[in-house]
Amino acid sequence: MQAERCLHPCRGNVTSSSSPLLQIHDPTSNCSLLAFMKQRRMGLNDFIQRLATNSYACKHPEVQSILNLSPPQDAELMNTNPSPPPSPSQQINLGPSSNPSAKPSDFHFLKVIGKGSFGKVLLARHRTDDQFYAVKVLQKQAILKKKEEKHIMSERNVLLKNVKHPFLVGLHYSFQTADKLYFILDYINGGELFYHLQRERCFLEPRARFYSAEIASALGYLHSLNIVYRDLKPENILLDSQGHIILTDFGLCKENIEPNGTTSTFCGTPEYLAPEVLHKQPYDRTVDWWCLGAVLYEMLYGLPPFYSRNTAEMYDNILNKPLQLKPNISNAARHLLEGLLQKDRTKRLGCTEDFIEIKNHIFFSPISWDELNAKKITPPFNPNVTGPNDLRHFDPEFTDEPVPSSIGCSPDSALVTASIKEAAEAFVGFSYAPSMDSYL
Repeated sequence: MQAERCLHPCRGNVTSSSSPLLQIHDPTSNCSLLAFMKQRRMGLNDFIQRLATNSYACKHPEVQSILNLSPPQDAELMNTNPSPPPSPSQQINLGPSSNPSAKPSDFHFLKVIGKGSFGKVLLARHRTDDQFYAVKVLQKQAILKKKEEKHIMSERNVLLKNVKHPFLVGLHYSFQTADKLYFILDYINGGELFYHLQRERCFLEPRARFYSAEIASALGYLHSLNIVYRDLKPENILLDSQGHIILTDFGLCKENIEPNGTTSTFCGTPEYLAPEVLHKQPYDRTVDWWCLGAVLYEMLYGLPPFYSRNTAEMYDNILNKPLQLKPNISNAARHLLEGLLQKDRTKRLGCTEDFIEIKNHIFFSPISWDELNAKKITPPFNPNVTGPNDLRHFDPEFTDEPVPSSIGCSPDSALVTASIKEAAEAFVGFSYAPSMDSYL
């Protein structure tokens, strides 16, 4: 959501009025372009859950095929039998707050700029310092109902480590009320890369090189912290007001993955799932380099590699279809795509020396990485925003929505005390505030 389209948006959607059942709108068709843009926001888990809870859909062989891709250990993520909403005695205890003075009434909430399964992201201005922030507001009960506590805490943990990289969104602090979690994030208003890509259909190679270099730098930094990102796609890549990349949405990050370490959770976004993930095999940090290849391919050609309107066919393409590259790109770009989109992860570019292999590839020879990380390279595109109130690059689907009156309300202190005493300690240690000089 640009913050909480989160936790894991994807493009695919069920269309009940067409046949076959699992048609995904074709973005090359003008009549379905808008629907495609909106429907790709849905999360993979939400997508699977909607299939699994629809008795008619479950009878369709393609639906059964997709549901069978989820390994048994991910049954909780599918949540095919959702539990009832938590009672007051199951409210979340966030534990002692490291920023006890922070509260919703500190902010003037101006506009909705994103939303997802667990809440909304709002543009807000702090009443004291007049600074603008993106405030991600999550409903505790919704998180607990879908058993997503680990993803929320993973996102928070990764955000705490992001403060030193120029192409990762920054967390200023977080706090809690009895029923909500609040992330106070950098406000980025240059628009999603997806927004600009769908307007222009594809980018020229120098522009695609610039974006992919900044993305690779961010991924390399996460890998240096033993974090695998796992959900790279144009929706999770923002442009700042100057046109630099900002990577956001860390809900699917996996921490503590050593250079040779692997994980096996089935997650991601359908168009960008690497073959080893679809095979339900252990995978490593090279899954991020596959996704970088998919994003670069989409920037150059307008659609992800192996894309099909039919989800089952797309999965088969990812697993079995050879990569096909049209001749309208340079040999360097062709070689890079072939290396990143190598189906065998042990032969994929980046499998041995990780980011070093990427940055040393001939495709990036025009890039000075020191200047890139210092933001001394002029971006190829300037969003030309006039200031924080310029929302031209946000989807009107969000900005036209009224700001919920409950967002800025602080609950009664007695309610807070009672819920803390009674609650399960699902999010202990969530609240966080860095030293003042690090964000003012």
